[in-house]
Amino acid sequence: MTASPSPSAAPLLSVEDLTVTFTARGKRDITAVSGVSFTVHRGEVAGLVGESGCGKSVTSLALMGLLPRRGVRTGGRAVFRPDGGGDGTDLLALDDGRMRDLRGTRLAMVFQDPLSSLNPVVPIGVQVTEILTRHRGLRGARARTEAAHLLERVGIPDPTRRLKEYPHQLSGGMRQRALIAMAVACAPRLLIADEPTTALDVTIQAQILELLRELVDQEGTALLMITHDLGVVAGLCDRVNVLYAGKVVEAAERRPLFAAPAHPYTHGLLASIPRLDAPRGLPLSPIRGSINDTIAWSDGCAFAPRCDHYSLACLEGTPEPAPAPSGPESHLVRCVHPVNTAPATAGQDPPLTPSDAPAPAPATSATKEPAE
Repeated sequence: MTASPSPSAAPLLSVEDLTVTFTARGKRDITAVSGVSFTVHRGEVAGLVGESGCGKSVTSLALMGLLPRRGVRTGGRAVFRPDGGGDGTDLLALDDGRMRDLRGTRLAMVFQDPLSSLNPVVPIGVQVTEILTRHRGLRGARARTEAAHLLERVGIPDPTRRLKEYPHQLSGGMRQRALIAMAVACAPRLLIADEPTTALDVTIQAQILELLRELVDQEGTALLMITHDLGVVAGLCDRVNVLYAGKVVEAAERRPLFAAPAHPYTHGLLASIPRLDAPRGLPLSPIRGSINDTIAWSDGCAFAPRCDHYSLACLEGTPEPAPAPSGPESHLVRCVHPVNTAPATAGQDPPLTPSDAPAPAPATSATKEPAE
């Protein structure tokens, strides 16, 4: 499902029906990503948002070619067009050698935990210059000078001294800045940021987000922001794709999505956020159940066991994406009873609980393996 603007240029990245299935001998398959589709245009910030376990990070690892070759089965296409139009390159079809050449130059990623992403026994300067040597051919003093410039560019003070320090000697915010410096060292066309502010305090979060926005504005780099924080989405993203149980359930421009969320899951996410303008003592409205309370998409809407808008129509196969009842045509929702448009029959069926729902097939990332 794709909600896209209407520029004449072809998208920088077109993800079409991406599926990722984890397999193990003697165990049932687990499909973490089930038919995800979206686009990212040049100079745009696109968001992938959802609860933990919905398939966000697996999607990014599949695009970067970082999933293991054994025990993983991928499908669909991810067409990357770093040089403009044309047929582009299917990232999922590249071998390891061609993918290594692409990573760091045209395609880069900022990982969630900088402390575990950086090598703890190698100085920061060596880790940054390694990229410059591998992809730009810089060596010696030229590489060190460029590395110091990159650290200064991302806001690290006294960059020459920091080049000699190890990751544990830097604060969390500085480590994240160092990762961003490594990611933008070769001016990539697409930067994927996987929860880049999760482990940081609020002040540093704002600084990192501002830095990412400046890089997009100055370099024309496209940014794919992966997050569960709707505050980050509201302040940074141009377009938003909401994932649930491995599928995009709603896709829209940022303003229409926040003004009139159409999918009950998106509506629930927004309703569960505390509001400063709410009356004192007003209880929050959490989404009932957990992400484990789901059914296979082949049996119906995976969100049905937790949804206040369900009806038996929700169990008649996978809902197809359709334009939301209100808003632009690019606002798509995968729901038979969008918010504020549910018919009188919705909700009149017996409550659907996980025990009432069809037995889950091996098709969702949210389903855990049974104890052996």
